Amino acid sequence: MTTVIEPAAVAVRARQILDAWQADPEFGRLWEGCAKYSSDWDDFYGYPIILDYDAVADAPALFTETTRAMALKSAMYELTGYDEKRAELPLPVPVDVMSHALCAQFTLLSRIQDRTGIKFVHMTDMEDGMAGGTWIHGDYTHQAYRAAWGPVSERFWIDAAETERRRRILDEVYAQIGVTERGRKAAILSAAAA
Repeated sequence: MTTVIEPAAVAVRARQILDAWQADPEFGRLWEGCAKYSSDWDDFYGYPIILDYDAVADAPALFTETTRAMALKSAMYELTGYDEKRAELPLPVPVDVMSHALCAQFTLLSRIQDRTGIKFVHMTDMEDGMAGGTWIHGDYTHQAYRAAWGPVSERFWIDAAETERRRRILDEVYAQIGVTERGRKAAILSAAAA
């Protein structure tokens, strides 16, 4: 039988975790690494679903949302006895994409984990829906987030239905230039050479 973990309990531990991470001497460097990562990350269906997305201007707030989400996942990991599946809470796509930028700072994250004793949790193979975007307004993740930090940023916390609607618009736009299968195939150069 799976033990029910109340969102409020996750929230309490998540706030403690985020405080510990933010107190780490290299937390600022983690932010800098994620901010610089935007120039190295091609993303057709994550960040572009944010209305009028700006990689530089949106980075600070998106980093905040992502570290909060990661703290929730780490709290859930601890409170469930290190259950990776239950800890992989549904997240909105933009937050999930930023979590990849955060996880790309692997050496730095390893040092922060060693100093704080807190594991960063992100396992793509444990995500429901594998393509991301499974977060739904009012779900367990949302309840825990609200209990920890209040309202989510509606700019970045886009629910599954709206994510899919926006992605269908992107499908049409990208197909015109040879990008198909949600960015997994691109024939732009072939089309331009013809």
